[in-house]
Amino acid sequence: MNNHNLSLYLTTEHQCGYFADRNSANIIPDPNIQMNAYLYSQLVNKGFRRSGNFVYRPHCPNCQACIPCRIDIRNFKLNRSQRRCLKNNRDLSTHITSARYSDEYFDLYRRYINSRHHDSSMANPESDDFKQFLLCHWKKTLFIESRINGQLMSITVADHLNDGLSAVYSFFDPGKNQRSLGVHAILQQIWFCQVYRLPYVYLGYWIKNHPKMDYKINFKPIELFQHNHWISNNTLISSS
Repeated sequence: MNNHNLSLYLTTEHQCGYFADRNSANIIPDPNIQMNAYLYSQLVNKGFRRSGNFVYRPHCPNCQACIPCRIDIRNFKLNRSQRRCLKNNRDLSTHITSARYSDEYFDLYRRYINSRHHDSSMANPESDDFKQFLLCHWKKTLFIESRINGQLMSITVADHLNDGLSAVYSFFDPGKNQRSLGVHAILQQIWFCQVYRLPYVYLGYWIKNHPKMDYKINFKPIELFQHNHWISNNTLISSS
């Protein structure tokens, strides 16, 4: 199976999660095809990502705001803010483990969701919400956990691909804003790829000037997927 003979389908429209006045739709792989790690890596390289076992790419009517993006690890350079983030979190210990459910993880996830997404459909999650969103039965998913004196501070959820990591989600102590743990989660994935000589961290979708998505452009150099090709952010942004 390869991406040249894989059938793709368009979902029905639904309310956009980023713009209240827009509808969205997704392209999905043929649901009769059994997903596997190799095919998933190919699809991520074509701008797809996953939520639980569901693999998709936005394909919305009258909108192309969501642009797949990935960090070029071989040429990545820390900026001043990112260096400060590493310094502020140098007291954290990091451990990499296989993705799994635990009451400790879920407690942190619930506190994070109810702090950051209290006015959305994600609010007041149940344990099944955690499992169905973050875990996947056909893919090797990593949890990168950070602690201080044994206390869990953050979890970075990432899928191990043929050519890097795909950032699935991160959640962290909502009372520690001064640590910039969301930025730290991306820096952890960059570190992992540097150690294992993997070329990319796939960050999902960038939306220009969107308050929840525009931060991704700060990890340079970043590449954006448009017209079925990965191009440098400088090329795309200067022409947009």
